[in-house]
Order: sequence, then C-alpha cells, then structure tokens
Amino acid sequence: MPLARSVLALMAAALILGSTPVLAEDGPVCAPVTKLPLERYLRQLSLDLLGRPPTVEEYAAVRAKGEVSVEDVRSMMNSEEFYNRMRGYHRALLWSNVNGSVNNNTNSRLFGAGSATDALSMRGNSSVPLRGANGIGCDSYIPQDSCATAPRQDPHAEPTTTKACYDARGVPLPVSWDYDTTSYYQCSRLDLVPNADPTKEPVPDPAINSCEAATKKTVGDRLDPKYMYFCDMRRVGTALVPHLCKPHPTKASTSALTAEETDASGKVVAFTHPNPSSTTTLTRLDRCTLTMSPRNGVEGTYVPQRGCFQREGYVTRPAPFWNIGGPEVRICAIEAQERSVNPWTLESCTTARFNGDRSCGCGEKMRRCEDSATSTTAAVTHASRVSAINTEPELIADAVVRNDEPYFNLLTTRRSFVNGPLSELYRDPQQGVGVFSLSSPAPAESMPVLPFADANTWREYVRGSQHSGVLTTPAWLYRFPTQRARVNHFYSAFLCKTFVPSNNRPPAAEDACNRDNNLATRCACKDCHATIEPTGAHWGRFAERAALYLEPSRFPRFDPKCYDCAIAGNTSCNGECSQYVMQAYDEEGARALGTLTSYLYRNAAEEQNIEGGPQMLVQRLMQGGDLERCAVRRIWQEFLGRPMSAQEQALYLEQFSTDFAANNHSLKGLIERLLLSDAYRRID
Repeated sequence: MPLARSVLALMAAALILGSTPVLAEDGPVCAPVTKLPLERYLRQLSLDLLGRPPTVEEYAAVRAKGEVSVEDVRSMMNSEEFYNRMRGYHRALLWSNVNGSVNNNTNSRLFGAGSATDALSMRGNSSVPLRGANGIGCDSYIPQDSCATAPRQDPHAEPTTTKACYDARGVPLPVSWDYDTTSYYQCSRLDLVPNADPTKEPVPDPAINSCEAATKKTVGDRLDPKYMYFCDMRRVGTALVPHLCKPHPTKASTSALTAEETDASGKVVAFTHPNPSSTTTLTRLDRCTLTMSPRNGVEGTYVPQRGCFQREGYVTRPAPFWNIGGPEVRICAIEAQERSVNPWTLESCTTARFNGDRSCGCGEKMRRCEDSATSTTAAVTHASRVSAINTEPELIADAVVRNDEPYFNLLTTRRSFVNGPLSELYRDPQQGVGVFSLSSPAPAESMPVLPFADANTWREYVRGSQHSGVLTTPAWLYRFPTQRARVNHFYSAFLCKTFVPSNNRPPAAEDACNRDNNLATRCACKDCHATIEPTGAHWGRFAERAALYLEPSRFPRFDPKCYDCAIAGNTSCNGECSQYVMQAYDEEGARALGTLTSYLYRNAAEEQNIEGGPQMLVQRLMQGGDLERCAVRRIWQEFLGRPMSAQEQALYLEQFSTDFAANNHSLKGLIERLLLSDAYRRID
C-alpha cells in the first residue's frame, strides 16, 4: 500500500509539472478572493471607523440583515466616534504639537499665592534687574502705598527722614532690603543663646528681636555696634530675626574683602579689598540701603545695589485675567503697574522688555504676565494657550470632514475656530508678549469674544484673506519654524514625497559653485533646493520661528530705514529690522540690503509665490493629481495598516484617485470606496 501511494504521488506531481507551461501561456492568474466572514468584517469596520468593537446589538442587527450595507458604513461615518477618530488621524498627519516649539523662558510668569504672606511677583530672570537676584519677590508685609507709615524692617539702618514710596513719576521704590547670601554674604543669627543642655544646639531668645537688642546680649555672641549697618533683620518664617552679615569667607570673590571702611561715627559702611589689582573684579561691598542708582546715568532707570536684595512692597488688585471673578490678590507693586511706556525714558512697556523695566508692570488685569504652576495646579495660562494652538488645526480638519466638504479645503479654507485662551490671545496683543510672536488672524472686532477660562467652548470665525487652511495656523508655523521645514512637511504629508539628495558627485571643493549662497543653484544642494526654495516662497509673508504675518503695510518689501541702518553697520537697528536683509555676503545680498529676507535670491516667479501665499501653491497642485494620489495612499495605509504595494498601486491608485476627484474630493466617499472594496474585505 505505501508503494502504491508513492507511485500515485509521483504521477500526480508529473501531471502538475507537465501542465505548468500551458497555464503560463494563459497569462497571470490571481488567487481567488476570500472575503471576510460577516461578523469579522463588521468588527474590522467598527475598529477602523469608531475605534471600538461592535456592540451585541450591532452584531445582531447585521446578522438579521445578512450583510453590512453601504448605509451601515455611512451611519458609522456620521457618528462622533468617527469624527474623533479622524481628528486623531489629522493630529498625527499634521504633527500638531508646539509644546517644544514655543520658547517660554518663564520671565513673565508670576510666582506666589497672592496671599497676605506671599504676593504675586516675577521671580525668574526678571527679578535680577528689578530686585537684585533671581528668585526674589517683593516684601509681602509692607504695603507700598503706605510704606512711610508702615513698620520698618531695618529701622536701625534706614534714614530717619520720611520714606519715599514712589519716585516723582510714580515708579515704586524699595521699602526693605536684605543682604545677598547667594553670591556675596554669609549671615549668622544673632538671637541664638546657649541651650540649658550643653549637648544640644543653641536656642532662639525671643527677647533678642532687634539689632539694638543684639548689641546688649549678655550670653552668646554679642553684636559689635560698629557692624550695626550690616545687621540684617531677616525673616525666619514670618518673624524678623537679627543677623550679622559679612562678606562670605570661602567665596573667591568676597574672601579678600577684609578691610573695613567706617563713617564719622565709627560704624562700618563698606568692606573693601586692601590690595586690589587691575584684574580684581570685586573691590568693595557697600552697606545695603533703600537707594537705587540710575542705569548708565539715565534718570528713570534703576540698578539694584550689588550684594543687596532691594524689595518694593505689595498692593491689592482684582483677580488676574485667568481667574476673573476670583478674590482680590496681593501683587508686588512693580508687577501691578499698567503703563504702556516708561514715564521717564518713554521706552515701550508693550514688548518683551517690560519684565526688566521697573516702571512697566504686568498691565491691566496682569495681561502681560502668566501664572505659574503650584504644588496642586498646572501653569494655566501657558498650558491653555499651547493646548488651544495644538487643537485649532484639528478643528479645521474636523469641519471639512464633518460637513463633507472638498477635502482640500483643509489646505485653503479661511474658516477657523477659537476658544477662550485663543480669543484673548488674538484680540489682546499684550497677552503672551515676550512668549508668543504672532499676529491676529482677523481684526479684533470680528473675533468671537470668549473669556480666558472658557477653554472648552469653540466658536467659528473667518480669518483674513492671507490665510490658507491649516498651512497658516500658529500650530503649523511654530511646529515647522522655517520655510524649508514647512515645505518639507507639506511634501511629506500631502504629496507623499521626500527630498533625497541625488547620487551626483559634487565638483571639487575649490569650484566656485560650492560657494554660491543661493542653495537653489549651489551644486550638491540644488537637486533638492531647486524645488524647496521656490515652494518655500509661498510662506514668504509669514515670519520664520513665529506665527507672525508680515503685513505689507507694516513690512514693505523694501524699508529705507533698515537700508540706512545696514549701510551704517547697525545690523540690529533697535530691533526693528529683524525680518530684513541687514548684512551682505555676496553681490546679490548687497543689492538686497533693506529688503525683506523672503525676497533674497528670488526670481520673478518666486516673488509671485510670496504674494500668492500657500493658497496659490495648493491651487496649482490641484491641477496635477498628486494631492489626490497621496490622499488615497494615506487613507489606504490608515485603514489597512500598511502602505500600498506596487501591484496594489497599479490596480487601485489611479482608479481611487479618479473617483475621489470625481466625487468632489469627499474624504468620506474615499473611505467608503476603500472599505467596500475587495482590497479591504479580502483575507490575505
């Protein structure tokens, strides 16, 4: 029996092998398509469209009908679950996340609780020019408006004359000071006396509650009256405790300050270096006072005294804009100001410089500043703004899909949406100053009005004519900060193309072509940049590393002032010409001095691209079919979980693309076409 089976097997194999040439002559033969069972097909559809498996009721309904109909697919695509699914798809497609793209140095963040012992204040880098060191707030115990009659922190060292709370033009002045123990001084407590138990640490004596009392100690270290000016009443908890402060003995810069300079009464007023050289950086430390010197001799500017924390007092104000309706808060007098210019120098308080100018403040309702994170809450203002910016392009895409509009409205529509944080950020140019560099997408009066706290309500509005779908949202402009980055992701996301250098060998290093500053013509660069540079010109009216539209009336193609500054070698031009060519590196650059950088190395066609904006780019590409083909390939990969194979492209790509275009570029129609096709339904 085994032998017979073997013979039969050999005969069958010979028969099969002998028939192969005949089959080959008939051309390629596709394997029969095995479609998914009904329940599995429904499960696959539900997971792909809704992000969940079907319910028991949905299984029962399909079994009763014996099929999954077109109406079933369309019903799924009209559900909120599907729209949420497509928002996630577009979030991934657009890379809508600017968390790492907005450089928030926290210089305008307010720290503190706004309470009776912890007034709100800018304590980051801003506190260095305001109070003398990083991390320093104001005096939360002395009201600024009545500082002259309030108890003094260091009455033994302050002048006996009436204290000035403000200067002649209303700028807050210091009301108390402390010696800087971070960089200059070492301070030791003077209220400590020996413990009754000699094995334990000294204990505070409540009777030694002033510097005068410290000079009369009968046990422990007594304060030498000559150091009265260096006796500092420092807060320990909420109590003021006397400390003796001297130049730090172990720091290289202060340990050499061993000489003492005294006044007529014999009190030490400064510690000095006995033998300074020409390279000695620190030669003296004067006693702290409430007096601040003008910066570079300019009246109305103030420099904190070296080695001192000079604090102003607090004022009480209504709750800030991020907590409208909340209780009043204590805020430091500097931050509470609402000026638009320095009253002495007339320098602007509406730019990023405000947080280093003692006369500016946070503005009305603290709109120039942000809140900070606490142990129980996040930093509401910055996090809310970034979250809203991230969400905006998703909502633009959602409206296109939800309304079954032509899909590429995603790239051209002027419609957009704002919530509370975005509404206030766009309508009030003082919000986010120094953190965000952006322009309002529409006139403030045409923007929906929503309070900052209303982050979950989104209102539709129409942006200005310069805008073009998601391509001009702050999310896109910040996430892709240069024109080249914007082109690169546009090509990747919507044309399914990448820029890959060619294998052409570049010429020798000494060839002049290698020194061409125009990348569109430089050898070894032009293979990619001959496309990148002209395409990037479509974003030429949008600043790089910002979301700022360069309005032609404010940013003309050529600015004579910038040209004059460039010729004079003043490349900064007081910060007014950052968008202009201010230095020349070749002949063409020399001709472009004073011209918007977007116009450098441009020909006539590329200049039209600048004026036409991203809308012109999309309209031109709509004529070629690449947008449709890429959309098909991306939807294919999204729902089948893999890219199209070469065979599948030959079978389906042009057919699906043509149907997509003929169906008014309906994304729902494209998805329906794919989900009902054999390509989706078969078992591979």
